[in-house]
Amino acid sequence: MRIDKYLWCTRYFKTRSIATEACKKGHIKLNGANVKPSKDVFTGEKLTIRKDQINYEILVLDIPKNRVGAKLVDLYRKDITPEEAFQNQEMLKFSKDYYRKKGTGRPTKKDRRDLDTYNDGEPEF
Repeated sequence: MRIDKYLWCTRYFKTRSIATEACKKGHIKLNGANVKPSKDVFTGEKLTIRKDQINYEILVLDIPKNRVGAKLVDLYRKDITPEEAFQNQEMLKFSKDYYRKKGTGRPTKKDRRDLDTYNDGEPEF
């Protein structure tokens, strides 16, 4: 089965064309090598999928005949993604909490004091 069709069948991508684009952009690796969307995938191979800033690692267990339901996806793949990948995603969310929106102007005195206490632990006056 083609790799783009496999990713669509196992519900990693909503449409097959999105899976094809991910392959063309180099977000999909098969056994560590970039692949074209037409590359065939077989059981026992390891896929690395870059999606939402997380590198998912998948072990192909079986090839489905067509798109499967969400409850049956685990029959066809095994997710071996390390836990650190998800922890890094959480850290990115926390690091983006303070950033001001574009167009809100210069930071106020209160914002500056909050930044100073965040960086040093004590306010500077």
